[in-house]
Amino acid sequence: MTDKKAQSQQRLDGIVAKAKRDIEERGHSYRGQALKMYPWICGRCAREFVNSNLQELTVHHKNHDHDYNPSDGSNWELLCIYCHDNEHQRHTEELLNKGIALDGAKAPGATFNPFADLKSMMGDKDSGQDSEK
Repeated sequence: MTDKKAQSQQRLDGIVAKAKRDIEERGHSYRGQALKMYPWICGRCAREFVNSNLQELTVHHKNHDHDYNPSDGSNWELLCIYCHDNEHQRHTEELLNKGIALDGAKAPGATFNPFADLKSMMGDKDSGQDSEK
């Protein structure tokens, strides 16, 4: 029984290690391509980068799909880490405004209704005015 657990754990470790290698290879390959294609300038704030601070320049996927990496670079733009974080925050807020949660599920709607009792409040006010007339 312990052999099965050990084999299962070993297989799981292999899957995780392969996934990590694939992510790293994918990341280095498109980042390297983008850095060769585009000038080292943030596409939003126009901050310029040199070798000493190049780690602060990121590759942003315009359509937010990190698996879509055409070799012509049409889905990439170079952004500094601050503009990149801001872009992802804006995208997250846009999805939430459309009622979509980050995991693709429907975001919970608002439950408070400020006008829920308006009719009865207006009725009380109207009945008070009628008695004055």
